[in-house]
Amino acid sequence: MVFVRYALPGETVRARLVHTGSGREKFWNAEVVEVLEPSADRVDPWCPIAGVDGAGCCDLAFATPEAVRRVKGAVVANQLARLGDYRWRAEDDAVAEPVGDGGHTGWRTRVRLDVSDDGRAGFHRYHSAELVHRLDCAQLEAGMVAGLAERRWPSDAAVHVAVDDEAHRHVVLAGRGRRTEVAEGEYETVQRVAGRSWRVPVTAFWQAHRDAPALYSALVTEWAQLEPGMTAWDLYGGAGVFAAALAGSVGPTGRVLSVDTSRGASRAARAALADLDTVTVVTDSVRRALAGQTARADVAVLDPPRTGAGRDVIDQLAAAEVPRIVHIGCEAASFARDVGLYRQHGYDVEQLRVFDSFPLTHHVECVAVLTRR
Repeated sequence: MVFVRYALPGETVRARLVHTGSGREKFWNAEVVEVLEPSADRVDPWCPIAGVDGAGCCDLAFATPEAVRRVKGAVVANQLARLGDYRWRAEDDAVAEPVGDGGHTGWRTRVRLDVSDDGRAGFHRYHSAELVHRLDCAQLEAGMVAGLAERRWPSDAAVHVAVDDEAHRHVVLAGRGRRTEVAEGEYETVQRVAGRSWRVPVTAFWQAHRDAPALYSALVTEWAQLEPGMTAWDLYGGAGVFAAALAGSVGPTGRVLSVDTSRGASRAARAALADLDTVTVVTDSVRRALAGQTARADVAVLDPPRTGAGRDVIDQLAAAEVPRIVHIGCEAASFARDVGLYRQHGYDVEQLRVFDSFPLTHHVECVAVLTRR
């Protein structure tokens, strides 16, 4: 099997092999050199710096947004069937949903740029240490990186840029072994969700799509189906956006435990949720935190990194007999594998939605509710 990057289903292309596999690998990789018979869904690239010999940022910038959402939906359906033993929808009917107004450019509010030896910031080429020094990626909010290409930066730093909910730009230099330095604005951004404000470090995790935090917060609130006095676990909780939503549902007699390994995110969560006595923020691994719990949660919400939650954590949730789980995943294969692990423990998928939270790219965000039989 050959996976051809920068091609669309049904196209005839000329491609060059870039990886031929070895050992037990059963697939090769190639990339398009010339499009001989284009798909009706192909358009002039939305991103001026992406492509075969450009940056690796917008790897689906050459297709209509509608086609990209169909491709993403089909990929998730395929992964769920193969890795999760679960039929979500027929691949032809599976479509990722737009986020916010559905705009496919200018949606990103946070980005990291790396720096070359000569001090210029840039985006990586696909699977390469080489940088592209044009910064006009179509994902970025207008003006977000204005003037940054002309400046020279320390070669041992990464340049983190964020535009917050007050429309202020913040530029922070960080890197292993070096002191974090604020080059513009402040070290923390101001973010707002559902009437509550957070101060989040520029280098900490926050959803890149401007409309994603509010969308996911509302969905978690709806799908958790919590009642006053219940207990909820917010695992991989970051700055505590979901913890705030869950606390509003369980009321003053309930309990919310939010767990994350990031000290910066945990500090942001404690500060933002200081008025919520029902919320406890723990800085630790999810596995260790769950091992110390003696009371069962009524609902667990998980938003793990791209690698997913994995067998150990899902085994713990099953052993704790958590009856309702809201699981979020930003990588289709990891998400599908985790769904399969839940199903092995007797959980059923009650609802599942897929969002095009990263337009112009192959990335998606998947959210599922799983209930114990």
